[in-house]
Amino acid sequence: MANVSPLLRKGAILTLDPTLGVPLGTIMLQYNPDSLTRSLKPQTVGDEPDRTEILRLKGPPIETIKCEIEIDATDQLADSDATAMSLGIQPQLSLLELLLYPSSSTLITNEVLSLIGTIEILPMESALTVFAWSNQRVTPVRITEMEITEQAFDPQLNPIRAKVSLGLRVLSVNDVGFLTPAGALYLVYQTSKEAMAQMA
Repeated sequence: MANVSPLLRKGAILTLDPTLGVPLGTIMLQYNPDSLTRSLKPQTVGDEPDRTEILRLKGPPIETIKCEIEIDATDQLADSDATAMSLGIQPQLSLLELLLYPSSSTLITNEVLSLIGTIEILPMESALTVFAWSNQRVTPVRITEMEITEQAFDPQLNPIRAKVSLGLRVLSVNDVGFLTPAGALYLVYQTSKEAMAQMA
């Protein structure tokens, strides 16, 4: 009898153009986290609303997600992968970290333009980050925290194993509006929950 195991899908972090929704990049999780913590805080009318407003909501709840991602170069090192041999997992860590950085070209361009007095400096827009965790749970997020614990190193002190703790805040239509790629993604996320609830 053949050994039949379920097809394991991997979670991913996607980046999209915030205005057009065009895919910019994908970070596949090397290993799916063993656990995922979600927290939902209702958006009520006030701390102590009067009786007429006690059941009123201002919008979708504020949802946060926490998970721990593991990155390991063991398989690549066993296969003598040139990048892993020379840099360990630094490329993968850099890819994750850059989700929190404006691009260096944007920084330089803004500095040049400010020095010649042509623009007023505005906060720089980042790509839209999307957390994909199954077909029914694909949601726009803002990374609120990232903690990297490097756990093992090669002889050149390149990290070869690390845990990355991620804190994510789901972006709802209250945050991004309805007529944006993020708003459309959020509505699919919420209507999928409503469909699931009908099956319970």
